[in-house]
Amino acid sequence: MTTPKVEVRTTADGSSTLYVPALDEHYHSTHGAVQEAQHVYLRAGLEPVLAAATGMVWVLEVGFGTGLNALLTLQRSLSSSHPILYDTIEKHPLPPAVIDTLGVERYVLNPELLDYHQQLHAAGWGAPVALTPQFALYKIAGTLQATPLSEETYHVVYFDAFAPEKQPEMWTNEVFQQLYDATAPGGVLVSYCAKGSFRRSLKAAGWLVEKIPGPAGKREMTRARKAG
Repeated sequence: MTTPKVEVRTTADGSSTLYVPALDEHYHSTHGAVQEAQHVYLRAGLEPVLAAATGMVWVLEVGFGTGLNALLTLQRSLSSSHPILYDTIEKHPLPPAVIDTLGVERYVLNPELLDYHQQLHAAGWGAPVALTPQFALYKIAGTLQATPLSEETYHVVYFDAFAPEKQPEMWTNEVFQQLYDATAPGGVLVSYCAKGSFRRSLKAAGWLVEKIPGPAGKREMTRARKAG
């Protein structure tokens, strides 16, 4: 699989992201890569699950990208009593040369995370790796649709695909049914997207859907829950 050409861009909170000219699309919000990841995936998704958890929390991320969501989740695990298993699926893994161009100090913002950032990207694909006693990473290279997922497994799903108009094959009823089946009862799915077609596809698969305030620069985002 060929990785699209990318360019490094600085977002409004000072953190870096990548821009894909062929898609006219950024990997993160230009209003702030780190603030978006914290708001959408951690505060809206992971934190409520951690608060209710009685044991290990299993996360599925659709779209590893630059590894930002994984890095911030690893950071959160360091102060959590609940170990986190983190599975992530990426169709176009970024080569090391591209990761190096991000300007890691600016991209990460927190110098204490630099070593963990390196470990995330050094970890091999296709086998779980324990990066800390509280965080294990499993990177899967391929498409979500072709990846077998165990039923009723995940407590949190980070749905971070490119926008529906850029990557329509990722926003189908079948995809959200696949994710619903793989989510444990009571689990949640979070995404920056708030399009009506997205919410309708989630509902068709059985998700209980709500619109909640979005990150800086975006009025709304989506959180969906599997009953249980």
